[in-house]
Amino acid sequence: MKKSIFFWLLLLVTGTTLPAQELEYKMELGGALGGSFYLGDLNSTPFRNLGGSGGILARYILNPRMAVKGNLFMGHIKGDNQKVFIPEDGHTPSENGGNAAHVAFTRNVFDLGAQFEFNFWGYGMGNSYKDNSRITPYMLAGVGLTFAPKPADIVVGFNIPIGVGVKYKLKERINIGFEWSVRFTTSDALDTTNPNGAQVIHPYGITAKGFKNKDCYSLSLFYITYDLFPKYRLCNN
Repeated sequence: MKKSIFFWLLLLVTGTTLPAQELEYKMELGGALGGSFYLGDLNSTPFRNLGGSGGILARYILNPRMAVKGNLFMGHIKGDNQKVFIPEDGHTPSENGGNAAHVAFTRNVFDLGAQFEFNFWGYGMGNSYKDNSRITPYMLAGVGLTFAPKPADIVVGFNIPIGVGVKYKLKERINIGFEWSVRFTTSDALDTTNPNGAQVIHPYGITAKGFKNKDCYSLSLFYITYDLFPKYRLCNN
């Protein structure tokens, strides 16, 4: 009788505690804030002319090592030719007199994208038999769409995002992290605010084709996400 009572008590305890420890989730949803900068004809120095950025993101968790992320971000980018070397060699550095013209721009870009993320370590908590970790660095790559509205001509084009990050599981369902990525675009017109004013056009004599000599922008973001949709497992197999 005592053995039976002990068995049922043990089953009740393990049945109520193990699922909570071994619970995994299908998705994450959250927001991000940080900075952005542009690289192109009017800026060749990373993290110069920083602007603000932010947006929302969602992850579909394939397993503790892999995830697919979707994002809708906005970044403010700007640049000028005050600290950019523009050669006087007949390559038409600008439309209005080359080095004599001061060229600057500022505008917003919207980024809609999807990336595949690979965690260096299995990410999670409460799954000690899987050797998961509450913190892991990761890398990402994917495809995206860049949209830059007026005041200049509207720019719409594809981009290739590549980046790295680190994430930490603060609580069972709360994640925080930092991510840095560069979006390589198919546009060479992000650095134009006033299409009727002075512009830098291929200052080094290199024509733009495909992804060659095109503009890119970077996003550095701190984010927080919340886990959604638990995965219910019947066994550990």
